[in-house]
Amino acid sequence: MQTYGLTADEAHRFGLPCGGTLELVIERVTSRSALDVMRDAIGRGELGVRELDLHTGHARVRSDAQPSVFAYTATRLTVPFGPRWRIIVIGDGQLTHHLIRMAVPLGYQVIVCDPRDIHDEPLDTRQRMTHDVPPSAHVTRTREMPDDLILRLRPDGRTAIVALTHDPKLDDMALLEALKSDAFYVGAIGSRRNQASRRERLAMFDLTTTQIERLHGPVGLPLGARTPPEIALAILAEITALRNGMA
Repeated sequence: MQTYGLTADEAHRFGLPCGGTLELVIERVTSRSALDVMRDAIGRGELGVRELDLHTGHARVRSDAQPSVFAYTATRLTVPFGPRWRIIVIGDGQLTHHLIRMAVPLGYQVIVCDPRDIHDEPLDTRQRMTHDVPPSAHVTRTREMPDDLILRLRPDGRTAIVALTHDPKLDDMALLEALKSDAFYVGAIGSRRNQASRRERLAMFDLTTTQIERLHGPVGLPLGARTPPEIALAILAEITALRNGMA
């Protein structure tokens, strides 16, 4: 263990603000470190944690269905690992473009799914909207059917799924698979009346009441949002709250 910033002079020297301290855990890599086990789990795209016993240097790697949080005590260091946070968006309209702009700086990989040939907005509008969309390395677009995409991607506990087409056929196809997945957030756009009708439709299929209750709809925090940028903000605010463990 190495600690910096115990005195005011050290804090000033190392640029630690507000009286903060910096604690480093320096670990010798041995056969007890379990780094190969963690590397193999990461290669399989698994979520998990590596727990290090600070007294013995023995590490244990375990898988988790949902993301764990970083934890540090006098005896144990717990570090989560796994694939990037993802948002799967069904529908490639104006609202999606605003969502992408906000989601990428928050660290999300965005997968946009829309099998339709016709977009609501004219071509020149779409060109203006996508002018400052983040680089394609962070955004993937596909024309697969939504249910096929969800089955292929196998959403995990670091995945949020948002249905934004306003087309019940496409949105419901995605939701039927999304609500059975391990995704930490599943939401759909639409009014309260539309959401009630949607839940009735979903109940006709092989979904349990508990699975249907996972649906966030109307989507997003109740910010009084009306415009596409405001709705995108409300959606990401709700996703961020749940990602950070806030009810």
